[in-house]
Amino acid sequence: MEPTWTKETRSPLRLTGELDSRLSRWLWLVKMLLAIPHFLVIAVLWVCFMIVTVVAGFAILITGRYPRALFDFNVGVMRWTWRVGFYVYAALGTDRYPPFSMSPRDYPATLAVAYPERLSRGRVLIKWFLAIPHLVVVALLVVPFMLYPIAALNGLDGSLGGGYSVLNLLVVLAGFFLLITGRHPVALFDFLMGINRWTYRVLVYVALMGDEYPPFRLNPDHSSTPSPKG
Repeated sequence: MEPTWTKETRSPLRLTGELDSRLSRWLWLVKMLLAIPHFLVIAVLWVCFMIVTVVAGFAILITGRYPRALFDFNVGVMRWTWRVGFYVYAALGTDRYPPFSMSPRDYPATLAVAYPERLSRGRVLIKWFLAIPHLVVVALLVVPFMLYPIAALNGLDGSLGGGYSVLNLLVVLAGFFLLITGRHPVALFDFLMGINRWTYRVLVYVALMGDEYPPFRLNPDHSSTPSPKG
């Protein structure tokens, strides 16, 4: 069911994830490899997402409406991305392999965005500016930073090598808990869900898919925090 927006919810986004209580201890170690086919498709989809957002921005400026077909496409890209993130790098919430689909499916991770009948024309031009406080917070949480001590030991400088974000490090921590105890800590899972929820709310806003300014909070707007699924 498509979400609806009210002043109480403050967000057109509904993002959920059901934590599976029967997770493999070791599968998380190879999920990045298993998800490579998804990553290849998603990389192309996100290029299309950016192009569609620009086209939609011009349409909103002229008509005050986000073309429905373009809106549904961008929601589909986010939905696919969230499923893969929930499977591997953003939550480790399930061992069920995500479907190759942009449409709603029976899967532990769901994402939907309420379609706005009308959008502000002028606000299209300033949403990125208005979102700066959120973008700073999200960047601190999800943008990889260079692990300088480790890089130095390997003879790398700050311009080379990879890095991890706070979100990535927390997911790795969850993986170690799985490896040792066979369980994903519920409190850690809830925190990861909060980070992802905040990130996607901001994405919806800067992608021009709603005029509602996203709230500064981790808790859900449209549903209660998911409990582990047995």
